[in-house]
Amino acid sequence: MNHHLREISSQVAADAHAVVILDRAGWHRSRALAVPGNITLLELPPYSPELNPVERIWHYLRSHWLANSVFSSLADIMDACEAAWNRFATNHHLIRSLCAVAWAPASPAL
Repeated sequence: MNHHLREISSQVAADAHAVVILDRAGWHRSRALAVPGNITLLELPPYSPELNPVERIWHYLRSHWLANSVFSSLADIMDACEAAWNRFATNHHLIRSLCAVAWAPASPAL
C-alpha cells in the first residue's frame, strides 16, 4: 500500500492535492502506512459497498461476463477474468458509468 501511495503521490501536480478514497480493508488502515503530504486518505463508511466503485465493477464483471460459467481449471478461470477485465478496461463509457458519482466528478479526459 505504501508503494501504491508513493506512485499516486508522484503523479499529483506540484500545486495539487489528491484524495484517495478507501474501503476499510486491513492494509488501508495499517499503522505502518506512510501517507505522502500531498495525499489525504478518506475512508468510506462501514458496510457501504454501494459507495465503492470497485464493488460495482466486480458485480458488473461477474454478472455480465463471468456468471453461469463452468471452468475446467484455475487457468481457465484466470483467463476468463483477464478477458473480462480487458473488455471492461477498454470501454471508457462503461468505466465512467460504473465509477462516476456526483461527489467525485471524473476528469473529462477519461
